[in-house]
Amino acid sequence: MSSGGILSRVSSAVSESPIVYQGKKAASDTAFVAKKLLKNTGKAAWIVGTTFLVLVVPLIIEIDREQQFNELELQQASLLGSPPK
Repeated sequence: MSSGGILSRVSSAVSESPIVYQGKKAASDTAFVAKKLLKNTGKAAWIVGTTFLVLVVPLIIEIDREQQFNELELQQASLLGSPPK
């Protein structure tokens, strides 16, 4: 018998093994779950990002305007000599 024949028989016996089959199935299932998770994570990131832009950024701008307005009032009050509020 040639060593190539033994090697091919051992190789085919290993590749047809139930353990190898279970390993391939587990790897396939893991890849499927990872793909779905990445897709859903992307959707969640999009929702969070757009919500932040629509709700939080205008709030930050308004708070900054209010702060600038208060500083301007305080500066004008000090120039006119009236006591600060």
